[in-house]
This record gives sequence, structure tokens and C-alpha cells, in this order.
Amino acid sequence: MRIAVPVETKPGEARVALVPDLAGKLIKQGLSVVIAAGAGFKSGFTDTAYQEVGVEISADDVLANADVVLSVQPLEIANLKSLKPGAVTISFLPVNSSFEILQAGADARITQFSLELIPRISRAQSMDALTSQALCAGYKAALIGAELSPRFFPLLMTAAGTVTPAQVLVLGAGVAGLQAIATAKRLGAVVSAYDVRPSSKDEVISMGASFVELELEALEGAGGYAREMTPERAAKQRELLTPYISKSDVVITTAAVPGKPAPLLITTEMMSGLKPGSVVVDLAAESGGNVAGSVAGQIVELNGVKIWGGKDVPSSLPFHASQLYAKNVVNLLNLMLDLESKQIRLDFDDEIIAASAVTHDGQIRVESAGGKK
Repeated sequence: MRIAVPVETKPGEARVALVPDLAGKLIKQGLSVVIAAGAGFKSGFTDTAYQEVGVEISADDVLANADVVLSVQPLEIANLKSLKPGAVTISFLPVNSSFEILQAGADARITQFSLELIPRISRAQSMDALTSQALCAGYKAALIGAELSPRFFPLLMTAAGTVTPAQVLVLGAGVAGLQAIATAKRLGAVVSAYDVRPSSKDEVISMGASFVELELEALEGAGGYAREMTPERAAKQRELLTPYISKSDVVITTAAVPGKPAPLLITTEMMSGLKPGSVVVDLAAESGGNVAGSVAGQIVELNGVKIWGGKDVPSSLPFHASQLYAKNVVNLLNLMLDLESKQIRLDFDDEIIAASAVTHDGQIRVESAGGKK
């Protein structure tokens, strides 16, 4: 079986879908691995490192005759059409905005797996790329906040006087939020956090932060995610959060609802209460933004407050982001691999396979914007 890893072509994407260590393990299992020349360079993995574990380096089209294609971003439509029928692709693939890609995969009789659709169950934790990449994003968010802030994060006792610690507020205590909390605490800030799920309180406190409690109904959703809230509840939440935001030096927002636009947590009016020099880090800028006025990939300044909009955030830490992502991908691949025959065996009675396979045998298996299964 031939596994191919192409160069990522999306602007700003620095990750690679397979790292040398894991490629070597696949080869020891009796599989063939080919990677496009230079595919791992931006992540810190040289062609030589791949060659040393037995990977074939190709300057030509690595997709020719590939049985499985591993990538970070979904393949372009032209590349899908070039694959042989029955080939398998594993990548991030947001189905709500990718109908043409899904249709092209179905027409080419390709089986496409979307890592966004890996179910939140214990058995699938090792394949959950959303979680591993959120870990990277949360860590980076705290570093960005510290870099852009004109203040020290830690308490400092000096001969010239005492430097008071920065006040950091994290909105959203999922994987990204908890990692932002942990990193800000390690930098010495005083950290508080809010989440619509009261069950996250213990995790927040375990990280050394205080939990902001608002008198609002809980919004626990499926798979550990928060569920979407009504406009009335969202408005009340913003009202109650305003005083906590106003006294913060750095605010980090991480709230997301899978398959939906990011909830608006901070309005322009709420921003007016922030002190000049304050920093707002919006990790959800690419999906609509938690913060009014945030722009993905840009720093916007409003009345002396800097609003940093996240874009391709895990890709800014490509070495470890690639290591984590590749492990997720290989774990999913091994779930469907018959080691005796060295072939893919798709068991659609397995809930992980059934949930994440978005096209198969000429059919689109999920509902998507632009079409239905």
C-alpha cells in the first residue's frame, strides 16, 4: 500500500501531515511512504530526515498511484480528480463550506475522511486533531497576549518598586482556553476564566485560575462542546461579563460552536471599557470572531486597545503542531488498516469510521452547505 504526503499549498500553512518518526513506523509495518520534496521543510523536517527512515522523496506528482493521501488541508479539486478510484484521503475538511470538494471526491469515487468529524469519545481521543491543534492555539494565544501587552505578566519586586501582575481573562475553557490559562499562569499573570459550561470550573481552578460565575443557565452540548445560545442569553451574558472585561489587561477569547459561526462575546461598546494598552486575542477570528472588529491575521487598534485576530494559529508552531497532527492521522489510519493484507478495510459499523468518512463509493455521506447526502 502506497501512502503519499503532498506539499501543503494553502498560503500560511506550515504544517506537514506526516513526520519522519511516524513515517518510519509505517514503513516498518510493511507500507510504502512517499513525500513531496520539501514538504516538511517549513515544519523543521528535512528531506534527509525522511530518507533516513526509508521514505521516498519525490519531486514529481506524489499522488500518482497513491492508495492513501495524508494532508493537513483538503486536497484541491484537480488533485482529487487525479487520484485513482478507491483511494483514501485524510485531512481537515470542513463539510459546511466544502461542498465542491465533497462532490469532486464523490465523483472520483474517493473515500474522504474529515478530521473535524472525529467523534468525541474515549476511543477516538488519540485521533482528535481538533483537540491537538487547539492545544497549540491556546499556548500561542497567551504568548501573543504577553508580547503585545505593554505590561509585565508576573509580579516583580525590585529596588525601584513593585511591578503588579497583569490581569488576564480567558473566555472559553475548552482545550485552547485551558492551555491559554496554563501558559499565562506560567508567565506569572493573575488569571480568571469563564465558560458557559459550569462543569469546566474544576478544570479552570486546577490550572490555578479563578472561575467567573454568572447567574445564567448552563449550555452543555454534545461531545463536551458548548451548544449554541439564544440571542437573549448572549446579550445577558455580555452584560454580565462587561465588568470583568473592563478590569482586564489581556483578554483571550476561544469560544467556538462546531459547524456554526463563532459566538460574539465582546461588542464594540464593551471594548470602550478597556484601558488603553489592553490587548484582546481572538482565536475565533477565522470563524466570524468572538470580538467585534477583529480581523483574521491582523492587529486592529481601537481607542488604544489592540485586537489580535487569529489565523492559522497552530501553523505558527509547525514543528510540534505537525508532530501532534501526524500522530492523530496515523492513529486513524491504523484503525482502518489490515496489517496482514497491508490494505485498507473500511468497517462502517465502527462509529469513528462512520462519522468521519464524508464521501465513499461515489456518494456524499454528510449534509453540507450546497447539497445533502
